[in-house]
Amino acid sequence: MTVYVLRRLTAGLVLAVLVTMITFLLLSTTFDDVASSVLGNGATPQQVTAQKALMGLDRPVAIQYSDWLTHAVRGDLGASYFTSEPVRSALTARLGVTLSIVVVALLATSVISVALGVAAAARGGAVDRIAQGVAMVGYLVPSLLVAIALVYVLAIELHVFPATGYTDFGESPSRWASSIAIPVVALMMGGVASLTSQIRGAMIGELRKDYVRTLRTRGVPTRSIVLRHALRNAAGPALTVLSLEFIQMLGGALIIEQIFALPGFGQYAFNASLQGDVPIIMGISLFGVLLVVVVNLVVDLLNGWLNPKARTVN
Repeated sequence: MTVYVLRRLTAGLVLAVLVTMITFLLLSTTFDDVASSVLGNGATPQQVTAQKALMGLDRPVAIQYSDWLTHAVRGDLGASYFTSEPVRSALTARLGVTLSIVVVALLATSVISVALGVAAAARGGAVDRIAQGVAMVGYLVPSLLVAIALVYVLAIELHVFPATGYTDFGESPSRWASSIAIPVVALMMGGVASLTSQIRGAMIGELRKDYVRTLRTRGVPTRSIVLRHALRNAAGPALTVLSLEFIQMLGGALIIEQIFALPGFGQYAFNASLQGDVPIIMGISLFGVLLVVVVNLVVDLLNGWLNPKARTVN
């Protein structure tokens, strides 16, 4: 297992290098006039040339990337071209906001999807139709439309939740929960749909297998069969879908944060992209890749714990 973890971490680091390298190359061609943007429209060509030399942009792209990677390995992600704010501290401060809505949405998605999927597979009938209806709504209705509808009903008309803004958990847990309630619901709609369908299908397949019939003939309670045996065997594929949902939610959070004015990765990345602030964009790319690598590794380890056969395959 240790060898497997080290192998996956090594592959993740190689992936991070490749992604950041491609990102840096694309940014170097897209934002080649960033020095003039920093100085403003009134800058002379001589001033722009001097600013490029000061920022190190007059060097070959390969050397610029090598210098960035060397500093990134030591934990130094540079500073913003426009505000001189250290990228590492800025990302760390905003990471909590983004992860707060993504993690809560992921947990809520897991609980609701497992409940609906297991109930639909075990009971069938009206419960199954309700679960399939919820999944259908999640597939068909865009998250953006859900967000707008929730803001209008719950924030503007009923004044139950705030329409925009964010409150830190340490400042007020209740206000923090209120500030992320609507973004979380909007973010989890698609996840509930896909995960419920996955769990329902996997559970139906497990409940039709021979070992389930054997357990029933031995007098094992249905609740124990469903929750202790069938659900554990069906959890592997569901965990894979859940890891994909995390990645999708992380991308969706960038848009949701813009809509609800949340000071997370989304707003930061959006402003950096408009300005061509390369250090910020590179830092966000690196953080995103590392988060995906860690999540996939955790899912693989959980799969190995749930299904010992997966350990031998890995």
